[in-house]
Amino acid sequence: MIRYALALTWAVSTVALAAAGNISKVNGGIEVETGQEAGDVSTVNGGIVIGEGARVREIETVNGSIRLEDRAVASSADTVNGSITLGEQVEIDGKVGTVNGGVELAKGSRIGGSLGTVNGRMSLTEATVGGGLETVNGDITVGANSRVEGGILVDKPSKNWSVGKQRNPKVMIEAGAVVNGTLRFEREVDLYVSPSATIGSVEGVPPVRHTLQ
Repeated sequence: MIRYALALTWAVSTVALAAAGNISKVNGGIEVETGQEAGDVSTVNGGIVIGEGARVREIETVNGSIRLEDRAVASSADTVNGSITLGEQVEIDGKVGTVNGGVELAKGSRIGGSLGTVNGRMSLTEATVGGGLETVNGDITVGANSRVEGGILVDKPSKNWSVGKQRNPKVMIEAGAVVNGTLRFEREVDLYVSPSATIGSVEGVPPVRHTLQ
């Protein structure tokens, strides 16, 4: 299973924010305004917006979404029950994860660590992920000219998952995209690969494989 916890253990990134203070709240949203700096930003029952060009360290929320506007910089981003949206040329040094929510990366965005969801779609648009993609039930789109290092893992649901037939997750690797590393599927998926995409080896339960036109 995907290993997520709000008590993040990875090291603080190289973002230079020594003089910036932390922001913490309960039952409310947080906005770091355009061009501003802050330390760790966290809330419960609220969303978080990091403004254009703003710089922060760890971003965490429960029951709220996270949005980083264009050219924002952060160490990591993690939410439970919320989506994560990265604008253009956003830089996140470490990991990005959500349990019940999708993740979207706009053109030029980069995640240095892994990107993971449990029940949420991942979509990369000319973006880069350095530590692999991982999901259980979410669809994955590695858009045209995007790049993923560290492969893809689609994990099997836990034994007490809902009874009945579940649809296959859809994994799409579009034109010019590169996925280095193993694509490992521990459940059936529908895997669509463009003829001009580059991928690593495919392991696990053989996926249903299609070709993008």
